[in-house]
Amino acid sequence: MLEYSASLLVLIITVAMVVLQSVIAAIAHRKQATMIPGILDQSLDHHSFVFRSHRTFHNSLENVPLFVLTALLSIALQVSAATVFWSVFVFFIARVFHMVLFYSIATNKNPSPRSYFYIIGLVSQLYLAGVATGTALMQ
Repeated sequence: MLEYSASLLVLIITVAMVVLQSVIAAIAHRKQATMIPGILDQSLDHHSFVFRSHRTFHNSLENVPLFVLTALLSIALQVSAATVFWSVFVFFIARVFHMVLFYSIATNKNPSPRSYFYIIGLVSQLYLAGVATGTALMQ
């Protein structure tokens, strides 16, 4: 398991980043003049930081757990430690850029620059899932 320690550390940091996004979204939501707990104002769009912080967090909730599961299954299948690490690392860096761009770019245009980093993370996950599947089939 020691050979996977760097990958596990990056996964822990990735999960911590999602927790941080939750805190940022909660603070942004509560700073509104009129706020109902648990309800996002439907009139908001990407020009509102409240909306962007909420969507950043929820986008991570939609993507990070599945990636963590993919990585943990890859580790359990004993996929090459280097393959797991680089996939986890690329996914993490893509999510960091996705988060920073989501927070900083107020655009309703699609695709936005953050979309490209979403795709990089998705490709990283698909690659790791493919390698894990191949490894499982060979065992």
